[in-house]
Amino acid sequence: MSNMIENLRQEIKKSVMESIQKAVQNAELPEVEIQDVAVEIPREKGHGDFSTNTAMQITKQAKKAPRQVAEIIIKNLSLKGTYIEKVECAGPGFINFHLKNDWLYDSLKIIQKKKNDFGKIDLGKGQKVMVEFVSANPTGPLHMGNARGGALGDCIASVLEAAGYDVTREFYINDAGNQIEKFGISLEARYLQFLKGEDAVEFPEDGYHGEDIKDHMKDYIEIYGDKLLNAEPVERRNALVEFALPRNLERIKNGLQSYGIKYDVWFSEQSLYDSGEIDEVISILKDKGYTLEKEGAVWFKASEFGAEKDEVIVRNNGLPTYFASDIAYHRNKFLSRKFDRVINLLGADHHGHAARMKSAVSAMGIDPDKLDIVIFQLVRLYRNGEIARMSKRTGRTISLTDLLEEVGRDAARFFFNTKASGSHLDFDLDLAVQQSNDNPVFYVQYAHARICSMLKVLESDGAYVPEVDKVDLSVLNKKEELELIKRLSEYPEEIRLAAQSLEPSRLTRYVLDVAGLFHSFYNACRVRGSEESVLKARLLIVDSTRIVIKNVLDLLSISAPERMEKLEEDNKE
Repeated sequence: MSNMIENLRQEIKKSVMESIQKAVQNAELPEVEIQDVAVEIPREKGHGDFSTNTAMQITKQAKKAPRQVAEIIIKNLSLKGTYIEKVECAGPGFINFHLKNDWLYDSLKIIQKKKNDFGKIDLGKGQKVMVEFVSANPTGPLHMGNARGGALGDCIASVLEAAGYDVTREFYINDAGNQIEKFGISLEARYLQFLKGEDAVEFPEDGYHGEDIKDHMKDYIEIYGDKLLNAEPVERRNALVEFALPRNLERIKNGLQSYGIKYDVWFSEQSLYDSGEIDEVISILKDKGYTLEKEGAVWFKASEFGAEKDEVIVRNNGLPTYFASDIAYHRNKFLSRKFDRVINLLGADHHGHAARMKSAVSAMGIDPDKLDIVIFQLVRLYRNGEIARMSKRTGRTISLTDLLEEVGRDAARFFFNTKASGSHLDFDLDLAVQQSNDNPVFYVQYAHARICSMLKVLESDGAYVPEVDKVDLSVLNKKEELELIKRLSEYPEEIRLAAQSLEPSRLTRYVLDVAGLFHSFYNACRVRGSEESVLKARLLIVDSTRIVIKNVLDLLSISAPERMEKLEEDNKE
């Protein structure tokens, strides 16, 4: 089992259960019913490597004080063939387990044997999961909310893949309904203004005012001139949308690709209209008695399924709402494409959407617990200590493309994953490009480059990373060595926790910890020039750290450089 922490947890659970059974047989405890033995890692190092409160859980059944129960469990524990070195009772009845260093040495062996696959676990057991994220309106450029949602969604998908799920990344293209109509009206207004003069046509107040609308129409006129000037408005709008929409989509695709995001599926909202799936969903809801007619519109009785209020699915003009197409889309995900689980990432302005979407899924006969909605909070960009709203290059609102040009993909992806999705994020543009230890992504990449540089120097001395089975690892007993190995061994557990919580920010915190512990090890434990047995064992720590840092950065789609200019400058000094 590559998740040594889970392995140890299971070993302790088994030992405790067997001890209780033995105590019952010896009539030291009465028959007790115990569902599970909770095994935790204590916050304080002095409390051991693992701890359980089982004695306190069964104290009523045992009719004894918790400490008495704990002492009986400890007395009957068999430590033979386990990693457990000693066990003690603490506080009101906690049982603390101290482990032999052997588990750390075995962890190094696992890392060395698994290499690029170290960290991968089988939590998901091949379940089909779709992660739908960004899904920005194709009517304008990608903004900061899309940038954060993109980094989060892509890393959640990667974490789930590492945890053994069969993951599909999907982008939902909102290419139908109101926003496309508004897009057409906005394009038409700019088109006519450019040809007839700005005063000839009033731009709609609720239209899209972005510079990209102007850019599209300048390009259109350059290619086709005034060919649509005398066309019917509907024909003209349709033609302009047909010209601009694919260009916008191409820009979105290119922007996301340069951000390290590759989608498996681009799903068109219009396809739900074309296939009749939206009409079908409305009919199903009506047939089941889940709708009511009010003010000429058709309403879905969402409140019957736990939502705060009912929702319009067909407007009084006979046109389905965006929510109707969303219900059809989710029915398609679960029933047509047979996903076991669906995860949607939505910005903070969609917080009310979660309950109503789960209510709609329930109405379709689908377990709402199979739908996870991750709401992420807003981003504030800072430059020179002040809120930054304009791009340095274009002078326009900062888009994803502008951000990538200013700070690069690595910093953007790392920074957006430093905080939990539900927390507001302050993004310091100056810090993101700094070559200093204050910049978290630089700090981690520098650690990786430093290791690669170390290994090359040692190789030039004839000292190569040895085969792990041929090394005496018991020489590793310094605090800095053991703490680093312990943290390295926890990577598969971090994957498990990140997959369960859908929080990739665990991994940025984890890899920062690893980098920090490596720097402590580097300063306290000499590698080059140490005694041969120690040199070989420490080489394995160094190489295992390289493997783990690279595995985390690869998962986050962040580069793991083997050389850095700053490192070469430091070495010259």
